[in-house]
Amino acid sequence: MIRNITVGIDVGTYATRVVVCEHLKEEPLPRILGTGITESRGLRHGYIVHMEEAITSIKQAISQAEKTAGVKITRAFLAIGGISLGAETTTGSAIISRADKEVTDRDIQKAFDDSQNQVNKTNKKIIFSSPISYKIDGEDIFGRPEGLQGIKLETRSLFVTCLSQHFEDMITAVTEAGVEVIDIVPAPLASAVVTLTVPQKMAGCALVDIGSETVSIAVFENNTPISMQVFSIGSTDITKDIALGLRVSLEEAEHVKRGTITHNYPQRKLSDIIEARLTDIFELIETHLKKIHRSALLPGGVIITGGGAHLAIIEQLSKKLLKLPAKIATAEAFSQSKNKIKDPAWFSAIGLCLLQKEYLVNDTPNTLSKGFNSIRELLKNTVKQLLP
Repeated sequence: MIRNITVGIDVGTYATRVVVCEHLKEEPLPRILGTGITESRGLRHGYIVHMEEAITSIKQAISQAEKTAGVKITRAFLAIGGISLGAETTTGSAIISRADKEVTDRDIQKAFDDSQNQVNKTNKKIIFSSPISYKIDGEDIFGRPEGLQGIKLETRSLFVTCLSQHFEDMITAVTEAGVEVIDIVPAPLASAVVTLTVPQKMAGCALVDIGSETVSIAVFENNTPISMQVFSIGSTDITKDIALGLRVSLEEAEHVKRGTITHNYPQRKLSDIIEARLTDIFELIETHLKKIHRSALLPGGVIITGGGAHLAIIEQLSKKLLKLPAKIATAEAFSQSKNKIKDPAWFSAIGLCLLQKEYLVNDTPNTLSKGFNSIRELLKNTVKQLLP
């Protein structure tokens, strides 16, 4: 019997994580067969700066996952993150083509294509796209507009981009490690598959991922991603602040930050150091929410994930500074599962496995998975160019 196996690879600045899942017909959620993790090498702020080192660390994580899962990994979904990610929201329009003025799929596609033409693609590739809203003759439409009547259709759409060089370097590194890249997914959106519920995404919420060198925010509304932003600040900056403030080594500062060292440090001073840097992070997030007119207007609240989500005061500080409900992310999709998933740093890789299952076997994918359809041909063409 052919086993339905999916694999997610998340190459972060701090660590490379690989998750192998098996999907069984009698179980709604996959079983995690195995995982692999290695310290990432050759990366800076998510960029590959030394290809051979990056390939070596990816190979090691894959090998470890193969051993724990007992399967050979040949194909995978890949999460891409870091400061090279960007996002644009643009508006496109189309004149309704039918004589009876009824909106068709062709009109919707023309309006969407027009919005895509507004995106700045210089040195960038679009890796995710999704319509956010529609208007017919200037009036807002809730839901899909096909079948309605009018003269002019407008669509507002989100496009997530990645620097072309980073995109191609990531594909090269994973391919050279012996694995075919089926699709590339923005890491914040992959994590959202596991951490966010439909009610949260319908009401409006923000997923904040605090990584080692970057912080990302993905905002959802009406079950659709409406905005994304990456900032070049992360939990490593907190480690450096602790090292300077307490006059300890970086290694010791990291342990102090994580609470694995309990020496008699001045707790008030330590708390002030951590709070100061977290305040910087949340001020950047608040500025972004103001920019998209969602400051204090997300009933689903702020959900915090990533390797930096474990800091004791982070939830309380988020509520105070953002004036929104806040909580540490849990694996909501696996809440009733036998799989025990607690570390938020793994959520992107697990989300890739769930997306890959839907992408490969579901004929009617949801809004999120539809957004990845446009890059399958892009990936094929890119890989062909990279092969000798």
